[in-house]
Amino acid sequence: MSKISHSFLRRRRAVLAGLGTGILASALGGWPHTARAAPLESLVLYGPPSGPSIILTQAMASGGLPGVARTASLKVWRNPDEMRAGLSSGTMQAVVLPVQVAANLYNRGMKLKLLNVMTQGLLYVLSADPAIDSIASLKGKTLAVPFRHDMPDLVLARLLAHEDLHPGKDLTILNSGTPTEAIQMLLAGRVDAVLAPEPACTAAIARGRGQGKLIRRAVDVQQVWGQFTGLGPILPQAGLALVGPLTNADTHPGLAQALQALLAEAASAVNGDPAQAAARAAPALEYPVAILEASIPPSKLVAVPARAQKAPIEAMLSVLAERDSGIIGGHLPDDGFYL
Repeated sequence: MSKISHSFLRRRRAVLAGLGTGILASALGGWPHTARAAPLESLVLYGPPSGPSIILTQAMASGGLPGVARTASLKVWRNPDEMRAGLSSGTMQAVVLPVQVAANLYNRGMKLKLLNVMTQGLLYVLSADPAIDSIASLKGKTLAVPFRHDMPDLVLARLLAHEDLHPGKDLTILNSGTPTEAIQMLLAGRVDAVLAPEPACTAAIARGRGQGKLIRRAVDVQQVWGQFTGLGPILPQAGLALVGPLTNADTHPGLAQALQALLAEAASAVNGDPAQAAARAAPALEYPVAILEASIPPSKLVAVPARAQKAPIEAMLSVLAERDSGIIGGHLPDDGFYL
């Protein structure tokens, strides 16, 4: 194992204890009873073109977010640059984003708080090459990776370093603007493998089958991450953040608690009935219902309060930032980061 910071190692026991706490907090909603204000007139939830947005559509299945907003809608951001622009402009005030990005923005002074974690990790290496079955087996191969310098790329960099593999020397990495572009490289035979999130992975497997190619999930990144850190296959990759006025508990008492309760209920419903959840999410995510349904189990969808996931979040951020603390804004976020 590559050298891990002493502070990270000291957190290991806290993380393991925190995982159990997170599960209990999720089951209970994770929030004490608080006074409630009148619902917002309207709320727009912004989500990625991936699994967590299935939870958002499920939460709004009744036509809104009862007790949170009188009217609610979902808008899907298509790439991290679009998401960052929306946050900087103040357009996006309730947005699902990578936890690393949220930590960076918080540490750089943005009025942002993380409400919850909505996936325990949904990254996979896809390949039709039977020789590829681990990170180490990528040596000598060509790998397509979307979103340079964002969450998938950062996770991969740490795992490659752990295996003492150096891009440009031991393997070739081709970056793409989106997972779809990366998968097109794989289907066209331009690369040996691709790192991608769900549901793009499930879509790629289906497209490959249609072309007579046996594309498979060759590496479960969450499993490898757990082996690397010794903390189990949990990568608290993305969650919902509230921004600006929505973070003010005095102005909006009970808003965060009510929203989290709805999302926890929705996550349970999604995992309990993937077919129905996929049918509801398909129009927004622009994926076939069958693809979304099949993608839900490997997306590891949850809605766990952020504070209950503080230990695994800090462990993840510590590893990601070990060689460059700038990716999280210089240091771990303080308690004010967690709603």
